[in-house]
Amino acid sequence: MKVLLIEDDGEVAGFIADRLQESGHSVERADNGRDGLFIAASENYDALVVDRMLPGGTDGLAIIEALRRTGNRTPVLVLSALSDVNERIRGLKAGGDDYLAKPFAFAELLARIEALGRRGMANEVETVLRVGDLELDRLARSVRRGAVAIDLQPREFRLLEFLMIHAGHVVTRTMLLEAVWDYHFDPQTNVIDVHVSRLRQKIDKGFAHPLLHTVRNAGYVLRAPA
Repeated sequence: MKVLLIEDDGEVAGFIADRLQESGHSVERADNGRDGLFIAASENYDALVVDRMLPGGTDGLAIIEALRRTGNRTPVLVLSALSDVNERIRGLKAGGDDYLAKPFAFAELLARIEALGRRGMANEVETVLRVGDLELDRLARSVRRGAVAIDLQPREFRLLEFLMIHAGHVVTRTMLLEAVWDYHFDPQTNVIDVHVSRLRQKIDKGFAHPLLHTVRNAGYVLRAPA
């Protein structure tokens, strides 16, 4: 993916750019709003990562609004130290596609950027997802592991679908709450643990190799056996 990173904090920008490049992505940088808007409007990118508060007379939301007014639909991830719900709503209403509060885990940032990149490829959406011998058909709403059909409840299906989309990457509780439960806050319940446990019983129990793994203090990852 080709990513434009608009971030004025040099240390943060350098860290993000280096890690994205290590993950196989191409990254260009701008350190102020004015230059960021000019570059974003002048070239094609698969995704933009835009800091909420920027110098140069043009903040992150103004960049997004200006791009949307010209018909630019490049997916945008807003980064911000402002984690209040109202600020998140402002970011999304301005035209942002996702919103990630600082500080953040790079694994979550990467997963969100790659998800936005896939979202931008409307004509390349996969209808069948596969991880190892596990197969999920999004159109038929069916799941199989090998020759075994697996019956999932609607929420379990959404949970597995999200995990398969991000296969090989750690998925955090925050990501699951937002994507599967549509919560933009932590309800402080064990709802995720309960559903993950049920899902694990259905897709892993009785099979030689587990696919769904818990990553301590981080989240969950779905991956095929090595």
